[in-house]
Amino acid sequence: MSLLPYALARPFLFGLDPETAHELTMHSLARLQGTPLEWAYCNGLVDDPVELAGLKFPNRVGLAAGLDKNARCIDGLGALGFGFVEVGTVTPKGQPGNPKPRMFRLPAANALINRLGFNNDGLDAFLANVQRANFRKKGRILGLNIGKNASTPIENATADYLTCLDGVYPHADYVTVNISSPNTKNLRALQSDEALDALLGAVAQRRQALARQHQRRVPVFVKIAPDLDEAQVDVIAATLKRHAMDGVVATNTTISRDAVKGLPHAEEAGGLSGAPVFEASNRVIAQLRAALGKGFPIIGVGGVLSGADAVAKVKAGADVVQIYTGLIYKGPDLVREAALAIKNAR
Repeated sequence: MSLLPYALARPFLFGLDPETAHELTMHSLARLQGTPLEWAYCNGLVDDPVELAGLKFPNRVGLAAGLDKNARCIDGLGALGFGFVEVGTVTPKGQPGNPKPRMFRLPAANALINRLGFNNDGLDAFLANVQRANFRKKGRILGLNIGKNASTPIENATADYLTCLDGVYPHADYVTVNISSPNTKNLRALQSDEALDALLGAVAQRRQALARQHQRRVPVFVKIAPDLDEAQVDVIAATLKRHAMDGVVATNTTISRDAVKGLPHAEEAGGLSGAPVFEASNRVIAQLRAALGKGFPIIGVGGVLSGADAVAKVKAGADVVQIYTGLIYKGPDLVREAALAIKNAR
């Protein structure tokens, strides 16, 4: 358990604009990581190793992409007890994202809406930060999440993904291809049959070349949306197998507002995360597991706010889970709670 109870910090943070609170938190982590003051918020690592996609994860709870888009706080976030951390989404060129305000809390639903739009400093700055981190040297698993620039026409998206893949490949334990953010125009169209087939075919071909060049095979995961019907999930599952993808991250945020109707900010555009996406995420995870069979790695994410939620993700078919919005509402102790719950459930 961290020395500074999150219950003391949360009222202050929730009194700020959500993006301001986020920036303050990330700036603090960046300043404190690797210093003696890191002990004020660090958690012990729950030992519950699992092998997945040829990687040994120290435990089954990770940080979802989106919290640390520029990879500034890998070590600081790792100190919270995560067995693995995924950072990004990074795009080839830096971009400001969508106009502010673009983050909204829905406390009554333990939820967030964001329409950040892949705001990041670009691939070169991202890689410089990744290379400064010591997280991987400690045996933890680092995932690097890649996307396309908003200014890149959707028909040219593959080139952006390949540029990012080339850059992150030497520095990643696994790479996630993000085709499911609702905040970049037309991005989710890449989940359709022909577009996904073309993109993943190109990624698979480039990965083969990179594996020869670097003498190591880096697993590639694909992150998908919760707003898919069973037929769409089946198509995606078949395409993942056809192109020898190593795993799937299920799921991103939802565009559905059914679970938050009538709440303040509920009608804001963007992706809804937190408790309201829990059931939809689990449904997609279960459908993926049925379509992919045993042994195909699934990272489950969406609405984990307790140890019981983490266990439910695993029971739905996930091998490991990720947290993002739950960390904001419940604080760092959720990481250890979730890891212990999964360990003790078996």
